[in-house]
Amino acid sequence: MVKKAPNPIDKHVGSRVRMRRMMLTMSQEKLGDALGLTFQQVQKYEKGTNRIGASRLQQIAHILQVPVAFFFEGAPTLPGDSDSAEALNGAPSPSYVSDFLASTDGLALTKSFTRIKDPKLRRRIVELVEQIAGDE
Repeated sequence: MVKKAPNPIDKHVGSRVRMRRMMLTMSQEKLGDALGLTFQQVQKYEKGTNRIGASRLQQIAHILQVPVAFFFEGAPTLPGDSDSAEALNGAPSPSYVSDFLASTDGLALTKSFTRIKDPKLRRRIVELVEQIAGDE
């Protein structure tokens, strides 16, 4: 039997749960305990393997101290969704930003970068990274 791929929305919501949990330096085990679940179940939610129900998402939002809408920010659009911003202006979804912030390196880089107070130094760091990446 062929395994069904996770729904893109479920993956996005799960990655936002992971990002927020990591921002709070909370372990999967601690979130699982607060929800009355195992850390393995939290892993499945974060990967999008298991869909998060509405009441459970409300509970997670409360524990992670964000509104439920937080989990849908930057969500991919579904084919035929004519009301989406992407469909209206042709711009791609900013999901790469969410993916970056949900990664350990992305979160660490973002936290450290925002602590740099000197705007000129921050600009120089951006220019350095752009040069390394080959951006013009």
